[in-house]
Amino acid sequence: MVVALSNAGVLTLGSKRIAAENAAYRARAVARCVPSTLNRSSILPGTSLAVSPLPDSYDASARTQVSLLGAPKGALSDVSVSGSETGSHAGRLLGYSQGDGASFVPSHPFGAGETVTVHGKVKAGSRTQPFAYHFVVARQDNIAYTPTATQARDPNEMQHFRSAPSLEPPVLDVTARSAGTAPGDIFATPYAGPGPSGLEIFAEDGTLEWFDPLPGGMEATNLQVQQYDGKPVLTWWQGYVLPQGFGEGEEIIDNSSYQEVGRVHAGNGYKADLHDFQITPQGTALLTVFDPIACNLSAVGGPSGDAVTDSGFQEIDLRTGLVRREWHSLDHVPLSDSYSSPATTSTEWPFDYFHINSIDQQADETTLISARNTSTLYELDTLTGQVLTRIGGRHSDITLASGAATAYQHDATAQPNGTITVFDNGAVPKVHTQSRGLVLSVNTQTKTDTVLEQYEHPTALSSGSQGNVQTLANGDVFVGWGAEPYFSEFSAGGQLLYDAYFHGSYQTYRAYRFPWTGTPTSTPAIAAVAASGSPVTVYASWNGDTRTASWRVLAGPSPTRLTPVATAPRTGFETAIATPSAAPYVAVQALDASGTVLGTSHTIKG
Repeated sequence: MVVALSNAGVLTLGSKRIAAENAAYRARAVARCVPSTLNRSSILPGTSLAVSPLPDSYDASARTQVSLLGAPKGALSDVSVSGSETGSHAGRLLGYSQGDGASFVPSHPFGAGETVTVHGKVKAGSRTQPFAYHFVVARQDNIAYTPTATQARDPNEMQHFRSAPSLEPPVLDVTARSAGTAPGDIFATPYAGPGPSGLEIFAEDGTLEWFDPLPGGMEATNLQVQQYDGKPVLTWWQGYVLPQGFGEGEEIIDNSSYQEVGRVHAGNGYKADLHDFQITPQGTALLTVFDPIACNLSAVGGPSGDAVTDSGFQEIDLRTGLVRREWHSLDHVPLSDSYSSPATTSTEWPFDYFHINSIDQQADETTLISARNTSTLYELDTLTGQVLTRIGGRHSDITLASGAATAYQHDATAQPNGTITVFDNGAVPKVHTQSRGLVLSVNTQTKTDTVLEQYEHPTALSSGSQGNVQTLANGDVFVGWGAEPYFSEFSAGGQLLYDAYFHGSYQTYRAYRFPWTGTPTSTPAIAAVAASGSPVTVYASWNGDTRTASWRVLAGPSPTRLTPVATAPRTGFETAIATPSAAPYVAVQALDASGTVLGTSHTIKG
């Protein structure tokens, strides 16, 4: 169908379009992102319900569900949700697998900038209590992903294997090693180097045990061992890292055979961020989310029509994928607490005022988080979401002893004995002469914070981003140095027991040490090299296997007539085994320490 318009009609439509664009610009220019009252409780007065989005907040996603935590689904009734512009929303009330709440999942999104009102009833004993509250949907600041430039390939910075030519992990040097280190392998996620980014496990002597390269442009962080359904699993984040310093991706869970058993997504229209992912004993997971939204920053010296990067975390029910709760920094922490400046920000580079980088939920119903750009650790009430205590930063509730102040820190973790470990970057901008791992003691009675232990690298590393501190079962402390590609283990008293590093420009967001037994379902890999009529040298490897102690070479005149001709102890990721004579066909068998066959390779021509 063709519609003819007069010039007047065209002008009218053009004027309407321009008017609509101007109205949208004006709405953006005065977009509010901070509630009138900061740090309010998520619990609705007169009820047991902790809700998200937070009442009176301005940072909700258009695709948010309404989370009602604190009463069984059967105790909730007459839940209705209505937008000031989009009207009444149909939806489903879905219960959490833990039996302590439910989410109202709307059938279609809300409108940007509109006020959403929630009504319902909750039953407690014989009493039914009505409730109502509202929140405002944020106006999104959509940032386009721009892939970073690929590093020029330098073969000398990557390992190469005849039996596994597709694997090119970074070259690793071990520079210090003591017999007193804790047992276990080392877990890293190398990226930003000339080789492929990926997931890596290596033994203490530097021997590669597993490398899983990712597709071009994708990165990984936080490769570690956690417990899921009572079993050890590998977990990690993978996705795309935006130049603005956060990730958009998903969380992966693999079993000990490197088979995927779970894939966890952020809820409410967000994508999981790279900074943290923790599985809880309750069958939930905590993950970080970053959300750039329109915001009037004139109150803190920025433009009125600008944007801010809100950051926070979600608790996800692993069985249902529902969001049990969601915490936003904008609801609890003033923009003015940041050490970043809004003066030079833009909609392409929003004001990253908070930058959450760790979550640690405790059994005492508190949650410890770290925010890089306020240089502060926050103790939260887990249920209400309210900030209870600020450690460091512009408005510390704790008096810090000499040397206890952190700057742009990462990975705050509460220990069973009440201390806190944290990786203190001290940069960027540079505040401390070098980065360090810290063990802090916070006295809640005297409101003081002192340094119990400090771990510094002998080469005085200054890591401007990333990094972590892990306490080990034997009391040692393992430090991943983030932007500086080093891995160090210290005794509790500070003696350097182990040190290694990746060559070149590689980085790894965090690094860990864990006991690990890998049992891949793949078969061992094999390659054979020989001159005409000469004995064959066989190359054997098995990506991900940690059990192989030795290799047996099978050789013969045909694929069905193979007999053992040589054995050799495993020497590194790939073992070269000389055979006594030329053979048309060869294969290898992986043997454990008792000589039991763990796996047999394909047969290849010798």
